[in-house]
Amino acid sequence: MEIKVLTAPGLGSSGPLHWQTLWEHSIPGTRRIEQHSWDRPVCTDWVAAIEAAVAEAGPQVVIAAHSLACIALAHWAVQTRLHITGALLVAPADAERPGFPSEATGFAPIPLQELPFRSIVVASTNDDYCGITRASFLASQWGSRFVNAGPKGHINASSNLGEWLEGQRLLKELVQNWPTL
Repeated sequence: MEIKVLTAPGLGSSGPLHWQTLWEHSIPGTRRIEQHSWDRPVCTDWVAAIEAAVAEAGPQVVIAAHSLACIALAHWAVQTRLHITGALLVAPADAERPGFPSEATGFAPIPLQELPFRSIVVASTNDDYCGITRASFLASQWGSRFVNAGPKGHINASSNLGEWLEGQRLLKELVQNWPTL
């Protein structure tokens, strides 16, 4: 069975120049996990959407999550019975930090259990939504490999990454016998 990629955007979704959107157009078998509300997210709703997307895709799926979706994925992982091949968790948003957007509800506390699948956390040294030390801590708690991406902001469209080839290489590391992208 071919491995598929599901993208899981964060608050506000990912616009046309975001690496997730570009992957959806350039990597065969890649599609977005759609949420009922991108601007007023409720964690339980986002977890339910992840559950439905994974149930449809099957266990040979890798999730490329960004920002708040990383936290939703951690919540999903501690309550699902479904399996995935792995997850690339990019620029996790710290839902426990002061000033976390009030329109996003139910994401704190962040689950700190080891994830039941292979995972890589990628963080930036100058991300306003989660410090590098906090991101490294989350990676260690989740049992994830940690990658310091250097000063890349929130690793989003504003970071001018294009198709973010470094991210694609990390995605490939999560699976064995990955088909050519």
